[in-house]
Amino acid sequence: MSTKERPELVEKLTEGIARLTSSAEWQHYLDFQAQFHSYSFRNVLLIAAQRHEATRVAGFRAWQRMNRFVRKGEKAIFVLAPMVYRATEESADDERVIRGFKYVAVFDVAQTDGEELPTVCRRLEGDDIPGAFGQLVGVAQSIGFTVEEAGLGGSTNGDCSHMLKRIRVESTNSPAQRLKTLVHEIAHAILHEEFEDRRLAELEAESTAYIVCQKIGLDTSDYSFGYVAGWAGGGDTAIAGIRSCGERIQRAAETILSAFDIDEEAAA
Repeated sequence: MSTKERPELVEKLTEGIARLTSSAEWQHYLDFQAQFHSYSFRNVLLIAAQRHEATRVAGFRAWQRMNRFVRKGEKAIFVLAPMVYRATEESADDERVIRGFKYVAVFDVAQTDGEELPTVCRRLEGDDIPGAFGQLVGVAQSIGFTVEEAGLGGSTNGDCSHMLKRIRVESTNSPAQRLKTLVHEIAHAILHEEFEDRRLAELEAESTAYIVCQKIGLDTSDYSFGYVAGWAGGGDTAIAGIRSCGERIQRAAETILSAFDIDEEAAA
């Protein structure tokens, strides 16, 4: 990647995120997301243990309020909810205390049907770049990872396991989406054997994927802008994160792009 093009691609990414997060579409998306509870670490573990592919969970009635309906026969996911009572019968100030927990049923979005959910992150359609997927498989193998195409279910497009040294890509997605996902997961393989902040890790991986895909001729704007902004929590935060991690993102992109025969003179 030419030194001239590195900042240009990063700037294109940040400008796209800025436009998206100042739009009415983004506000509609945030209003929808606000209807979901933020679950405790304990409940996150409970959800993962019962349905590891879950992405968005809510109660039966909550889904109805969003004009979606749990399919008949779906198995509930159980989480712990606090039992809140008035501190004493004589309490005048309406003070509340927690007196234990109870299990309540929730369901993942993949267990429901109904109105389409608002999104700012659209899966890519169409073809990939001829030969690029195979070259990326070679990149993964060069750092000790295998690549599998598999049916992952739900909204999962791919995953990366450092323990298994394995990358998986959802086989039913379009060629363009599979290619973009493979770059994203290779970025995780390079950058995130250990990390403390999942949001920052996803920002780095998708920013790397955007730069690599733009460079080889695949425009991922419809997916990448919303994905980065969604994980980072908003336009200003996302842009600050991209700039603070710029060197790591660019080094990962260069590692991946080293497998491609790119005419740097023409790109400069």
